[in-house]
Amino acid sequence: MTKRFLKTAYGLETADQTRDYYQDWAASYDAEITENGYATPARCAAALARHAPDLTKPLLDIGCGTGLSGMAFQKAGFTTLDGNDLSPDMLAQAKARGIYRSLGLVDLNNPLDFEVGAYDYIAAVGVISVGHAPAHTIIDMLDKLLPGGLFVFSLNDPTLAEGSFTATLDKVLADEQAELYESHHGTHLPGFGMESTVIILRKR
Repeated sequence: MTKRFLKTAYGLETADQTRDYYQDWAASYDAEITENGYATPARCAAALARHAPDLTKPLLDIGCGTGLSGMAFQKAGFTTLDGNDLSPDMLAQAKARGIYRSLGLVDLNNPLDFEVGAYDYIAAVGVISVGHAPAHTIIDMLDKLLPGGLFVFSLNDPTLAEGSFTATLDKVLADEQAELYESHHGTHLPGFGMESTVIILRKR
């Protein structure tokens, strides 16, 4: 019997736990997540495409996993995709899709190893959440964009309920670090009974 991972994926507490967990999950990730109706990648891609002035500009898919998010961005019209992830086995799955210009393994000591302004668009689909990337990641990503750059990310229901993530977002907006272009709550994993909010920020 194939091991089921989704039901315990939201109980992870450290980056090391997350990396090891997704290493084990890599072979069956696509099947399990798809059978639960994973809708957030398409929602994020459609939202970003509504606001991106040039779909040929480079987009970094943070925590790209097996590339399901990259497939959604490609389908939405984005042509220059790079990705990174904690898990080598997840990255191997993403590489096999042939949709990324480059893929990188995240170094936990330096997870944002790219230059400010290297990307016009950054995406974190299902990445910023309890047990995964912390709330401060919202600020870290904006710091890597030049003014006018767009950041699309999602926050699932448990993450919204935790409080610190929405507090960080509120602070970013109050401090005028970014402008809120879009925020809408909707389907995330209907088979798992979970929704998410998709958010687009424009760096000021």
